Amino acid sequence: MYSALWRLLPGPWWLKLFLLLVLIAAVLYGLFWFVFPWISPIVAPGEVDLE
Repeated sequence: MYSALWRLLPGPWWLKLFLLLVLIAAVLYGLFWFVFPWISPIVAPGEVDLE
């Protein structure tokens, strides 16, 4: 999967690395600002029983 993503990105290796880091940052931004707040009421960490 990672090699396919690497081949799809344009440019030399340093540009591919930069684009990959930007993509990772965008995914993390989306998770922290949209997905995690939306799912936090559903998954109540205080109500977890480990037994």
